[in-house]
Amino acid sequence: MKKQYLLTKEGIEELENEHQQLTAQRSAIADRIKTAREFGDLSENAEYSAARQEQERNESRIAELDNILKNAEVIKKPKKGDSVSVGSCVKLKSDKGKAKEYQVVGTVEADPLEGKISDESPIGSSLLGKSVGQKIDISTPNETVTYKIIEIC
Repeated sequence: MKKQYLLTKEGIEELENEHQQLTAQRSAIADRIKTAREFGDLSENAEYSAARQEQERNESRIAELDNILKNAEVIKKPKKGDSVSVGSCVKLKSDKGKAKEYQVVGTVEADPLEGKISDESPIGSSLLGKSVGQKIDISTPNETVTYKIIEIC
């Protein structure tokens, strides 16, 4: 069974751009490999080994992106309000007044530093299905903080 990847429209565009950039790099990498071969013995040729490793990483990422894009499902923007679902933007506030804002996205697109959390992460899964006014506990290694859902956008 193939895995479906939940992505926003913007996430799909980012992955398509990355795919195009990596595909465009193929000829430059092939040129580096060709040039490095001309230096002689391949078993002791560090430049050749480095170029081949770069080619392997590039091709591996292209294959990964092909698979993700082929099996991507666009997250439809949920209707504002009712309950948290994948694609929702959620504003939270702690008892101490600390505010946080997250967007619940699929695992491929997750980037906690940008406020995009996976629907499979502990925070994301605890938010799913909740509505405005409900409380959730977010645990970190140092503490557990209770947040109240202020807004779902």
